Amino acid sequence: MNPIRFDGRVAVITGAGGGLGRAHALLLASRGAAVVVNDLGGTLGGVGGDAAAARRVVAEIEAAGGRALANFDDISTPEGAQRLIDAALQAWGRVDVLVNNAGILRDKTLHKLDPADFEAVVRVHLLGSAWCSRAALVPMQAQQYGRIIMTTSAAGLYGNFGQSNYSAAKLGVVGLMNTLKAEGAKYGIRVNTIAPVALTRMTEGLPFARMLGEATPDRVAAGVAWLASEACEDSGVILAAGAGYFSTVRIVEGQGLHASVDAVSPEFVASHWAQISGGAGARPFDSAGAALIGAFGGTGGSGG
Repeated sequence: MNPIRFDGRVAVITGAGGGLGRAHALLLASRGAAVVVNDLGGTLGGVGGDAAAARRVVAEIEAAGGRALANFDDISTPEGAQRLIDAALQAWGRVDVLVNNAGILRDKTLHKLDPADFEAVVRVHLLGSAWCSRAALVPMQAQQYGRIIMTTSAAGLYGNFGQSNYSAAKLGVVGLMNTLKAEGAKYGIRVNTIAPVALTRMTEGLPFARMLGEATPDRVAAGVAWLASEACEDSGVILAAGAGYFSTVRIVEGQGLHASVDAVSPEFVASHWAQISGGAGARPFDSAGAALIGAFGGTGGSGG
Protein backbone atom coordinates (compact mmCIF):
# COMPACT_ATOMS: atom_id res chain seq x y z
CA MET A 1 0.00 0.00 0.00
CA ASN A 2 1.01 3.63 -0.31
CA PRO A 3 2.94 5.09 2.63
CA ILE A 4 0.72 6.71 5.24
CA ARG A 5 1.45 10.44 5.22
CA PHE A 6 0.08 13.53 6.94
CA ASP A 7 1.39 16.24 4.63
CA GLY A 8 -0.73 19.37 5.03
CA ARG A 9 -2.45 17.95 8.12
CA VAL A 10 -2.41 19.42 11.63
CA ALA A 11 -2.42 17.12 14.65
CA VAL A 12 -3.11 18.07 18.26
CA ILE A 13 -1.82 15.59 20.84
CA THR A 14 -2.45 15.94 24.56
CA GLY A 15 0.00 14.65 27.13
CA ALA A 16 2.68 14.62 24.43
CA GLY A 17 5.64 15.65 26.56
CA GLY A 18 6.68 12.06 27.18
CA GLY A 19 5.75 8.41 26.87
CA LEU A 20 3.00 7.49 24.44
CA GLY A 21 2.10 11.07 23.52
CA ARG A 22 5.69 11.88 22.61
CA ALA A 23 5.86 8.76 20.41
CA HIS A 24 2.62 9.75 18.65
CA ALA A 25 3.91 13.29 18.08
CA LEU A 26 7.28 12.18 16.71
CA LEU A 27 5.75 9.65 14.32
CA LEU A 28 3.04 11.94 12.94
CA ALA A 29 5.55 14.77 12.53
CA SER A 30 7.97 12.44 10.72
CA ARG A 31 5.14 11.63 8.30
CA GLY A 32 4.49 15.30 7.48
CA ALA A 33 2.02 16.55 10.10
CA ALA A 34 2.36 19.85 11.90
CA VAL A 35 1.95 18.91 15.57
CA VAL A 36 0.75 20.78 18.63
CA VAL A 37 2.51 19.18 21.60
CA ASN A 38 0.32 19.74 24.65
CA ASP A 39 1.64 18.91 28.12
CA LEU A 40 1.40 20.55 31.53
CA GLY A 41 4.58 18.80 32.60
CA GLY A 42 3.18 17.90 36.02
CA THR A 43 3.76 14.88 38.21
CA LEU A 44 2.19 11.50 37.55
CA GLY A 45 -0.55 12.55 39.95
CA GLY A 46 -1.22 15.75 38.01
CA VAL A 47 0.44 18.18 40.42
CA GLY A 48 2.57 21.14 39.32
CA GLY A 49 3.81 21.95 35.86
CA ASP A 50 6.96 22.27 33.79
CA ALA A 51 7.06 23.62 30.24
CA ALA A 52 10.33 21.82 29.56
CA ALA A 53 8.71 18.47 28.64
CA ALA A 54 6.64 19.81 25.73
CA ARG A 55 9.47 22.04 24.57
CA ARG A 56 11.89 19.11 24.42
CA VAL A 57 9.54 17.19 22.12
CA VAL A 58 9.08 20.25 19.90
CA ALA A 59 12.86 20.60 19.70
CA GLU A 60 13.17 16.94 18.66
CA ILE A 61 10.60 17.39 15.92
CA GLU A 62 12.17 20.60 14.62
CA ALA A 63 15.65 19.10 14.70
CA ALA A 64 14.37 16.36 12.39
CA GLY A 65 12.95 18.96 9.99
CA GLY A 66 9.35 18.88 11.18
CA ARG A 67 6.92 21.53 12.41
CA ALA A 68 5.67 21.67 15.98
CA LEU A 69 4.28 24.00 18.60
CA ALA A 70 4.41 23.60 22.39
CA ASN A 71 1.25 24.16 24.41
CA PHE A 72 0.76 24.08 28.17
CA ASP A 73 -3.01 24.51 28.61
CA ASP A 74 -4.95 22.43 31.14
CA ILE A 75 -7.24 20.30 28.99
CA SER A 76 -9.34 19.17 31.95
CA THR A 77 -11.27 22.45 31.70
CA PRO A 78 -13.41 23.59 28.75
CA GLU A 79 -11.47 26.86 28.61
CA GLY A 80 -8.08 25.17 28.52
CA ALA A 81 -9.19 22.72 25.85
CA GLN A 82 -10.53 25.56 23.72
CA ARG A 83 -7.26 27.49 24.04
CA LEU A 84 -5.39 24.39 22.88
CA ILE A 85 -7.46 24.02 19.72
CA ASP A 86 -7.32 27.78 19.14
CA ALA A 87 -3.51 27.61 19.28
CA ALA A 88 -3.51 25.09 16.44
CA LEU A 89 -5.93 27.19 14.39
CA GLN A 90 -3.90 30.36 14.94
CA ALA A 91 -0.66 28.65 13.94
CA TRP A 92 -1.84 26.57 10.97
CA GLY A 93 -5.49 27.37 10.27
CA ARG A 94 -6.95 23.90 10.73
CA VAL A 95 -7.16 20.82 12.96
CA ASP A 96 -7.23 17.44 11.25
CA VAL A 97 -6.24 15.03 14.01
CA LEU A 98 -6.87 15.06 17.74
CA VAL A 99 -5.26 12.42 19.93
CA ASN A 100 -6.71 12.49 23.45
CA ASN A 101 -3.79 10.98 25.33
CA ALA A 102 -3.28 13.05 28.51
CA GLY A 103 -3.70 11.26 31.80
CA ILE A 104 -2.81 11.07 35.48
CA LEU A 105 -2.89 8.36 38.14
CA ARG A 106 -4.05 8.46 41.76
CA ASP A 107 -4.39 4.79 42.66
CA LYS A 108 -6.12 3.46 45.78
CA THR A 109 -8.93 1.08 46.52
CA LEU A 110 -12.25 2.90 46.36
CA HIS A 111 -13.06 2.85 50.06
CA LYS A 112 -9.68 4.48 50.80
CA LEU A 113 -9.80 6.93 47.90
CA ASP A 114 -10.29 10.62 48.56
CA PRO A 115 -13.23 11.90 46.45
CA ALA A 116 -10.99 14.69 45.13
CA ASP A 117 -8.57 12.10 43.75
CA PHE A 118 -11.37 10.23 42.02
CA GLU A 119 -12.66 13.42 40.44
CA ALA A 120 -9.19 14.63 39.37
CA VAL A 121 -8.53 11.45 37.37
CA VAL A 122 -11.95 11.58 35.72
CA ARG A 123 -11.47 15.26 34.87
CA VAL A 124 -8.23 14.66 32.99
CA HIS A 125 -8.99 11.38 31.22
CA LEU A 126 -12.70 11.64 30.50
CA LEU A 127 -13.63 15.31 30.69
CA GLY A 128 -10.35 16.33 29.04
CA SER A 129 -11.15 14.04 26.12
CA ALA A 130 -14.68 15.45 25.93
CA TRP A 131 -13.65 19.12 26.09
CA CYS A 132 -10.84 18.76 23.53
CA SER A 133 -13.13 16.81 21.19
CA ARG A 134 -15.88 19.41 21.64
CA ALA A 135 -13.50 22.22 20.66
CA ALA A 136 -11.98 20.31 17.74
CA LEU A 137 -15.32 19.29 16.28
CA VAL A 138 -16.11 22.86 15.21
CA PRO A 139 -13.20 23.25 12.73
CA MET A 140 -13.45 19.59 11.72
CA GLN A 141 -17.10 19.99 10.82
CA ALA A 142 -16.34 23.17 8.86
CA GLN A 143 -13.66 21.43 6.79
CA GLN A 144 -15.72 18.21 6.48
CA TYR A 145 -12.84 16.09 7.75
CA GLY A 146 -11.34 14.95 11.01
CA ARG A 147 -9.85 12.09 12.97
CA ILE A 148 -10.32 11.87 16.76
CA ILE A 149 -8.60 9.19 18.82
CA MET A 150 -9.43 8.36 22.42
CA THR A 151 -7.12 6.43 24.74
CA THR A 152 -8.53 3.61 26.88
CA SER A 153 -6.68 0.83 28.67
CA ALA A 154 -7.05 -2.75 29.82
CA ALA A 155 -7.98 -1.33 33.23
CA GLY A 156 -10.95 0.40 31.65
CA LEU A 157 -11.99 -2.54 29.52
CA TYR A 158 -11.49 -5.26 32.13
CA GLY A 159 -10.80 -3.58 35.48
CA ASN A 160 -7.71 -3.45 37.68
CA PHE A 161 -7.38 -3.58 41.45
CA GLY A 162 -6.91 -0.15 43.02
CA GLN A 163 -7.81 1.81 39.90
CA SER A 164 -11.54 2.47 40.18
CA ASN A 165 -11.16 6.14 39.18
CA TYR A 166 -8.88 5.37 36.24
CA SER A 167 -10.95 2.37 35.10
CA ALA A 168 -14.19 4.36 35.18
CA ALA A 169 -12.68 7.19 33.17
CA LYS A 170 -11.05 4.87 30.66
CA LEU A 171 -14.27 3.01 29.91
CA GLY A 172 -16.04 6.36 29.81
CA VAL A 173 -14.02 7.44 26.78
CA VAL A 174 -15.27 4.36 24.92
CA GLY A 175 -18.85 5.53 25.47
CA LEU A 176 -17.80 9.00 24.35
CA MET A 177 -16.33 7.53 21.16
CA ASN A 178 -19.45 5.51 20.43
CA THR A 179 -21.63 8.62 20.43
CA LEU A 180 -19.17 10.91 18.63
CA LYS A 181 -18.75 8.38 15.82
CA ALA A 182 -22.45 8.90 15.06
CA GLU A 183 -22.41 12.66 15.53
CA GLY A 184 -19.34 13.11 13.34
CA ALA A 185 -20.13 10.67 10.53
CA LYS A 186 -21.86 13.09 8.14
CA TYR A 187 -18.93 15.51 8.45
CA GLY A 188 -16.29 12.98 7.46
CA ILE A 189 -15.08 12.73 11.06
CA ARG A 190 -13.95 9.31 12.24
CA VAL A 191 -13.63 8.58 15.96
CA ASN A 192 -11.68 5.59 17.27
CA THR A 193 -9.91 4.43 20.42
CA ILE A 194 -6.45 3.05 21.11
CA ALA A 195 -5.94 0.58 23.99
CA PRO A 196 -2.16 0.74 24.46
CA VAL A 197 0.24 -1.52 26.29
CA ALA A 198 3.57 0.21 26.79
CA LEU A 199 6.27 0.75 29.38
CA THR A 200 5.89 4.41 30.34
CA ARG A 201 5.97 6.56 33.47
CA MET A 202 2.37 5.49 34.13
CA THR A 203 3.07 1.75 33.97
CA GLU A 204 6.62 1.37 35.29
CA GLY A 205 5.45 0.91 38.88
CA LEU A 206 2.77 -1.69 38.14
CA PRO A 207 3.34 -5.37 39.08
CA PHE A 208 3.36 -6.53 35.47
CA ALA A 209 5.80 -3.85 34.25
CA ARG A 210 8.62 -6.41 33.96
CA MET A 211 6.63 -8.05 31.15
CA LEU A 212 6.69 -4.88 29.04
CA GLY A 213 10.31 -4.84 27.91
CA GLU A 214 9.46 -4.87 24.21
CA ALA A 215 6.34 -2.74 24.62
CA THR A 216 7.91 0.59 23.75
CA PRO A 217 5.63 3.59 23.04
CA ASP A 218 6.67 3.80 19.37
CA ARG A 219 5.15 0.36 18.76
CA VAL A 220 1.78 1.72 19.88
CA ALA A 221 2.17 4.91 17.84
CA ALA A 222 2.02 2.89 14.61
CA GLY A 223 -1.59 1.96 15.43
CA VAL A 224 -2.45 5.56 16.31
CA ALA A 225 -1.01 6.76 13.01
CA TRP A 226 -3.26 4.34 11.14
CA LEU A 227 -6.37 5.47 13.00
CA ALA A 228 -5.37 9.09 12.42
CA SER A 229 -4.85 8.66 8.69
CA GLU A 230 -7.11 9.63 5.83
CA ALA A 231 -6.96 6.02 4.64
CA CYS A 232 -8.72 4.78 7.79
CA GLU A 233 -12.46 5.06 7.20
CA ASP A 234 -13.46 2.91 10.18
CA SER A 235 -15.16 4.57 13.13
CA GLY A 236 -15.97 3.22 16.58
CA VAL A 237 -13.02 0.81 16.68
CA ILE A 238 -11.08 -0.08 19.82
CA LEU A 239 -7.57 -1.04 18.71
CA ALA A 240 -5.38 -2.86 21.23
CA ALA A 241 -1.71 -2.26 20.50
CA GLY A 242 1.55 -3.16 22.18
CA ALA A 243 4.91 -4.83 21.53
CA GLY A 244 4.03 -5.37 17.87
CA TYR A 245 0.65 -6.94 18.71
CA PHE A 246 -2.54 -5.45 17.26
CA SER A 247 -6.11 -6.59 17.79
CA THR A 248 -9.57 -5.07 17.89
CA VAL A 249 -11.66 -5.24 21.05
CA ARG A 250 -15.45 -5.41 20.85
CA ILE A 251 -18.33 -5.10 23.26
CA VAL A 252 -20.73 -7.89 22.33
CA GLU A 253 -24.09 -9.12 23.55
CA GLY A 254 -25.15 -12.75 23.70
CA GLN A 255 -28.25 -13.98 21.93
CA GLY A 256 -29.97 -14.25 25.27
CA LEU A 257 -33.41 -15.61 26.01
CA HIS A 258 -36.95 -14.20 25.91
CA ALA A 259 -39.43 -15.12 28.61
CA SER A 260 -43.10 -15.19 27.78
CA VAL A 261 -45.09 -12.38 29.41
CA ASP A 262 -46.46 -14.52 32.20
CA ALA A 263 -43.11 -16.24 32.87
CA VAL A 264 -41.03 -13.16 33.74
CA SER A 265 -39.76 -13.57 37.30
CA PRO A 266 -36.52 -13.75 39.27
CA GLU A 267 -36.92 -17.53 39.20
CA PHE A 268 -37.01 -17.49 35.39
CA VAL A 269 -33.68 -15.63 35.34
CA ALA A 270 -32.20 -18.02 37.90
CA SER A 271 -33.36 -21.22 36.19
CA HIS A 272 -32.13 -20.10 32.76
CA TRP A 273 -28.96 -18.37 33.97
CA ALA A 274 -26.58 -20.69 32.13
CA GLN A 275 -28.20 -19.84 28.80
CA ILE A 276 -28.56 -16.13 29.58
CA SER A 277 -24.97 -15.73 30.72
CA GLY A 278 -23.33 -18.16 28.33
CA GLY A 279 -22.76 -15.69 25.51
CA ALA A 280 -24.00 -17.99 22.73
CA GLY A 281 -24.55 -16.13 19.48
CA ALA A 282 -22.68 -13.06 20.77
CA ARG A 283 -22.63 -10.16 18.33
CA PRO A 284 -21.56 -6.51 18.34
CA PHE A 285 -23.92 -3.58 17.79
CA ASP A 286 -22.97 -0.25 16.25
CA SER A 287 -25.49 1.83 18.21
CA ALA A 288 -27.91 1.74 21.13
CA GLY A 289 -30.77 1.53 18.66
CA ALA A 290 -29.27 -1.51 16.98
CA ALA A 291 -28.87 -3.18 20.38
CA LEU A 292 -32.52 -2.55 21.21
CA ILE A 293 -33.63 -4.01 17.91
CA GLY A 294 -31.40 -7.01 18.55
CA ALA A 295 -32.87 -7.55 22.00
CA PHE A 296 -36.52 -6.89 21.23
CA GLY A 297 -36.74 -7.71 17.54
CA GLY A 298 -37.41 -11.37 18.11
CA THR A 299 -33.88 -12.59 17.46
CA GLY A 300 -33.34 -14.12 20.90
CA GLY A 301 -34.51 -17.52 22.02
CA SER A 302 -37.57 -17.97 24.20
CA GLY A 303 -38.33 -19.97 27.28
CA GLY A 304 -41.29 -20.68 29.51
